[in-house]
Amino acid sequence: MSTKKSIIEDKDCALILNSLLENSKISYRQLAKKISLSTTTVIKKIEQMEREGIIKKYCTHVDYNKLGFEVQAAIMARVSKGKLIEVEKKIAKHENVQSVYDVTGDYDALIIAKFRKRAELDAFLKEIQKYDFIERTHTLLILNTLKEECVKI
Repeated sequence: MSTKKSIIEDKDCALILNSLLENSKISYRQLAKKISLSTTTVIKKIEQMEREGIIKKYCTHVDYNKLGFEVQAAIMARVSKGKLIEVEKKIAKHENVQSVYDVTGDYDALIIAKFRKRAELDAFLKEIQKYDFIERTHTLLILNTLKEECVKI
């Protein structure tokens, strides 16, 4: 029987992940010092988490409003005939789409998207409403973002 801890149970991995969530640009050496581990250990654990798909990519948290993306929307879509994944993949390819989720309730998918102008949102909605198997959409304009953060481990 193996006594090797899973990544989920590894407290060092949790410390590493939480530190990377705060600052993904931190160097291995700085990270190791911050959480009192050797640089080699930090590198090995990060590489393991990357191999296992726990760390998928590193990104920058951007203030989209300051870049002119003043229209943010949560769009719910009802999809027919078991084509949910196919439709979601197509929608996910759109450059303004930030997230696509399967959801429960009256709708099947939730799309979070950001646009510079209302006309761009209008064009996007008209485009996806033409997709085969989209029965209906319901759009909510996001007025203010109070919190948009990564969840700590």
